[in-house]
Amino acid sequence: MTRTIAPFVALLFATAILLMGNGLFGTLVPLRAGIEGFATSTIGFLGSIYFIGFLAGCILGPHIVRRAGHIRSFAALAGTASVIPLIHVLEIDPYTWAVLRVIHGFCFAGLYMVIESWLNERATNDTRGQLFSTYIIVNFSAVMLGQLMLNLASPATFTLFALVSILTSLALVPISLSTTVQPEPIATTEIFLIKLYRISPVGMVGSFVVGVTNAPFWTLGPVFAKDSGLDLLGISIFMTSAILGGALAQWPIGRLSDRMDRRRVILALCVGSALGEIALVMMRETGMPHLLLLAGFFFGVFALSLYSVCVAHTNDHASRESFVSVSSGLLLVYAIGAIVGPSAASLGTTHFGMAFIFLFGAGVHMLFGVFTLYRINGRAALTEEEKTDFVAVAFPPTNPTPPELDPRAESDMPEETEAAKG
Repeated sequence: MTRTIAPFVALLFATAILLMGNGLFGTLVPLRAGIEGFATSTIGFLGSIYFIGFLAGCILGPHIVRRAGHIRSFAALAGTASVIPLIHVLEIDPYTWAVLRVIHGFCFAGLYMVIESWLNERATNDTRGQLFSTYIIVNFSAVMLGQLMLNLASPATFTLFALVSILTSLALVPISLSTTVQPEPIATTEIFLIKLYRISPVGMVGSFVVGVTNAPFWTLGPVFAKDSGLDLLGISIFMTSAILGGALAQWPIGRLSDRMDRRRVILALCVGSALGEIALVMMRETGMPHLLLLAGFFFGVFALSLYSVCVAHTNDHASRESFVSVSSGLLLVYAIGAIVGPSAASLGTTHFGMAFIFLFGAGVHMLFGVFTLYRINGRAALTEEEKTDFVAVAFPPTNPTPPELDPRAESDMPEETEAAKG
């Protein structure tokens, strides 16, 4: 295991630094926006517009990397991203922040693309599984650490924004000093959404639903926690508990879905997510912080596990040679949902209060559950032999999991290309 991971330490370390900074920044922005008096609808819009930049980065990123190369692209994107947190505190204005969020989403989509394509280039079929598992652990751990860093200073000060900038800049160091040969240029992948829907209606609609429901948690969850009476430590633990729930549930839920119709697991996750969201609304009224944290963990177990099962279900019905395009298509659909979700959820808070953030999610999850039940009755389930193996997927809001790095993609490459690679 150590021998397998050793060549990738620098790249994984850069990933961890980036995700710690981005995890902290994702929680810091809505908290500071609330302190500055931004309306909840404005905060939701800032979350939506981040994913517009993220979506643009996913589409245009390969062209930038092909033109400038991996190291120069990483340096340019990281340099730009490190400046953005500082501008947030120099110019506290919602219109300026909106532009900054688009740029930040674009930069991070490109940054992840560089690191992940680099990891994929050096991985072999023998090491891909171990490398992917390590990559997922680094993702989950770094995002949780980023939430806990919120306690290092007050969001009302300059300090945490400076820390985000420092972390983003430090990620340049392991990449710049890496002696690994740059990978081949990133290839673009054609994505046909109509074809994707025909392959798996549940998988495609599920990816959109995850974007619509999970993005409000990442964007407005800290505001909800603060409005529920949690202090800064409580807010960071609230976010961490949900992430921890999702991380711990990925593998057992995935293994369960390997042994039965995945759509039934998706249906159960929809019900569990809705119950978790209703529990969050109810627990905030009790005035007992530990119950709210427990509800957050329960929500994370179901809602943050749904995307992985949707991806696995879609891959069950796709040919192996189309695996990369299918996974890229699902990420695109997720991003579209994530653009819609925070704005839609935040607008409802004007009339129904902060609880609407999760009541909105509960309603969407239940509607998707009904759609999934309809599809269960309309299409026969696959046998266990016809399924692909479940593979956990990193939370999409933090970064897109590289389809090529996924162990299930190891057979996608034609034999002659494998041989040419030696």
